[in-house]
Amino acid sequence: MNFDIDYIEKLSKVLKENELTEISLEDGDSAITIRKDVIVAPTAAVPAAPVQPAAAPAPAASAESPKAETKKGTPIVSPMVGTFYSAPSPDSDPFVEIGKNINKGDKVCIIEAMKLMNEIESEISGKVVELCVQDGQPVEFGQVLMYIEE
Repeated sequence: MNFDIDYIEKLSKVLKENELTEISLEDGDSAITIRKDVIVAPTAAVPAAPVQPAAAPAPAASAESPKAETKKGTPIVSPMVGTFYSAPSPDSDPFVEIGKNINKGDKVCIIEAMKLMNEIESEISGKVVELCVQDGQPVEFGQVLMYIEE
């Protein structure tokens, strides 16, 4: 599939008219992600940044790599835009804490997106060395949630 400018503009219009924050399409070897940055301010509304087309989700992950080199451990990043929750419910213990050892496949948090609770599992085993977001905080696609030292 060849993505031309008219097609990208139509996708951007759909994004805006339906109050979406992201559209991703894949067709064989071709992929496109159009994302609208949304800034949440507690006291005043902030206009959203213009829609920017992206070639594929992979560049966003590689953009995080320089930051990962300055931190200790391997990052676990958000696979989607949503709200970060550190525990299954407000009165429950958090899934992970700094210093806690986790195994590959362990649940590390929940990302709520469009009223769906998505359990995020660790892809590696190790010790949690840093938590980068707070409970209830909005997160972006590719944002580092925590660092794990293998």
